[in-house]
Amino acid sequence: MDDIVSVVIDFLAEYEGVSPGELRSELEQGGLELPVDSLLVVEILTRIEERYHVAIPADREAAQATGSVRAFAAAVLDAIEERQQP
Repeated sequence: MDDIVSVVIDFLAEYEGVSPGELRSELEQGGLELPVDSLLVVEILTRIEERYHVAIPADREAAQATGSVRAFAAAVLDAIEERQQP
């Protein structure tokens, strides 16, 4: 999951026009879950879906996952695992 967290941070940093290290430091100040503005996560959602070849459902659980980088990465990982099931 740490790889997904890094990709999410990279995409968010690119969107914000800052370095990934700078953004990670800023997010870490908010706590271990790396809280983030959910609107920012929505801005990179399509790129994440394309990168991992998944679709993140537009449901309550997914909406809650946009509140932090780690929760969003977990939702992406769940979608990847579901895609791999027969």
